[in-house]
Amino acid sequence: MPSVIDNTPSNTRIVVADNNSKDDSVPTIRSQFATIQLIRLEKNHGFAGGYNRALAQVNAEYYLLLNSDVEVSPGWTEPLVKAMDGSNELAACQPKIRSFLNRDRFEHAGASGGYMDSLGYA
Repeated sequence: MPSVIDNTPSNTRIVVADNNSKDDSVPTIRSQFATIQLIRLEKNHGFAGGYNRALAQVNAEYYLLLNSDVEVSPGWTEPLVKAMDGSNELAACQPKIRSFLNRDRFEHAGASGGYMDSLGYA
């Protein structure tokens, strides 16, 4: 969370969806990240189900989904917003994902040069 908060524009709302976790995630977010909106789901709906239920509760121009194990860098949102604002033909985009252990190499998105197919898969 610290890298997301530190490197996301201040006019951007950050929402965390808790898919009925059983760890200390909710108390930690409430105590350490009070500016973040928290959506608590009543049960674990699985990966896609949790995202879908949480997104139904958020009203925004763009939605950017992050897993809990990411670290973002300064300026990470600007190219994504620029791409979306620059084309009426885009419905989705994704950043290139660098390896955490070897930061000069790409992870999943880099495997396809950062391109997605029509279903949003790299």
